Amino acid sequence: MYSYEVADGHGLKHNPFKAIVSPRPIGWISTRGADGSVNLAPYSFFNAVSDTPPIVIFSSSGYKDTVSNAEATGAFVFNLATEDLKDQMNLSSAPYPHGVSEFEKAGLTPAASRLVDVPYVAEAKAVMECRYLQTVRPTGLNGQPADNWVVFGEVVAVHLAQDALVDGRFDVTVARPLSRLGYKDYAVVDRVFELDRPRG
Repeated sequence: MYSYEVADGHGLKHNPFKAIVSPRPIGWISTRGADGSVNLAPYSFFNAVSDTPPIVIFSSSGYKDTVSNAEATGAFVFNLATEDLKDQMNLSSAPYPHGVSEFEKAGLTPAASRLVDVPYVAEAKAVMECRYLQTVRPTGLNGQPADNWVVFGEVVAVHLAQDALVDGRFDVTVARPLSRLGYKDYAVVDRVFELDRPRG
C-alpha cells in the first residue's frame, strides 16, 4: 500500500486526489448575470445532496461568473453533459471574457426555462432548473478559507428527453452521461446493474 500524508506531498508524478474521488457527475451550469449576459460552464465538483427537497451543489475553484450570476439573480440551471455533447461541453470550459456566450461558442441552442430566467441547453437529455439557496466557502484545518465557493440550489423544474424515458424511468444507458475522473480523463455511463438493499 502506497501511503502519504498530504502535508508532506504525494510524491507521485500527478496528484491522485481527483482520480480517487471518481467518477464525479459534471455540473454543466448555465446562469444569467444581472446585466443580462448568459454563461455556461462545466464544474467537475457537482452532486445532489438532498432529495426532499431536491438540492444540488457545485463548487467553483475561484469566484467565477457562474457563482456571481447565481448569487445576483437567484437561479441557475443544471444541464446533463452526455457523450454526444462532450465536445460542446469541453468548448464551454474555455476562459472566455465576461459577456461572451458559451452557448454560441459551442454551437448550442439556448431554450427558455419554465420557472427561472436562465436558459438551458436544448440539446441536453436532462435539465434541472434551480433556485439559488446559499454559497459556502470552506475553511481548511489551518483556518484559511479555500479558494472555492460551494453553491447550493433547490430544483424547481425538471426537463427530460423523451427518448431517455424507458418504462417510466430515466435510462442512463440511453442518455450516456459523462463523468469526470482524474487528470484529463472522462468516462461514459453505459452499463448499470441492480442490488437489493439488505433488510438487516
